[in-house]
Amino acid sequence: MPIVSGAGSSGDPHHQFGFSFDQRRCTGCKTCEMACRDYHDLGTGPAFRTVHEYAGGTWIQNDEGAWEHDVFAFYVSMSCNHCTNPVCLRFCASDAIAKDDFGFVRVDAARCTGCQVCALSCPYHAPRFSEASAHIEKCDGCFDRVAAGLGPICVEACPQRALGFGIYDDIADHPLMVERVATMPDPVITQPNYAIEPCEAALRAADAAALQNLGEI
Repeated sequence: MPIVSGAGSSGDPHHQFGFSFDQRRCTGCKTCEMACRDYHDLGTGPAFRTVHEYAGGTWIQNDEGAWEHDVFAFYVSMSCNHCTNPVCLRFCASDAIAKDDFGFVRVDAARCTGCQVCALSCPYHAPRFSEASAHIEKCDGCFDRVAAGLGPICVEACPQRALGFGIYDDIADHPLMVERVATMPDPVITQPNYAIEPCEAALRAADAAALQNLGEI
């Protein structure tokens, strides 16, 4: 598959694929994560897609002695967001990272030196260092499946149809879609191609102080 060459190249925006995520549908079952792990034969190593659980709220005893709560929880299924302006590409000293014709950010294993600067720079922690291969590995958008007219394995595996995939401008063209919830990075940094339709709990957690499990995220 042709690669869009040159550091900082953003590819053709008309062919920039991306993911959508309907947070209201996600139950946190991690089927997407397991399907990705199985398809890419990742074993027990780091997964390319991870389901994060956000939780918060408190229990309060009312004047009558009864306990009431405003506890909430929601999930975010996260992989590489194949950003329009990926910092991993910008910081790669060996030119091992590039965007292809689908807008996927991919790693050339033959060029990667395993320095891990990309992993340190990515605000979404998408690049993962593999001890087995001694180089960086990450979600490649299942480019082989997409080239064959199929969807990414994580999208097709989701039993609740919470994940979507397509030309990003099309799937993000909805007034309810956002590119950030809770403690996610500011999308201005990398211009992620990941659109989220937030659930009510995520809207309540706009302030990170509302979350009680920051150490787990």
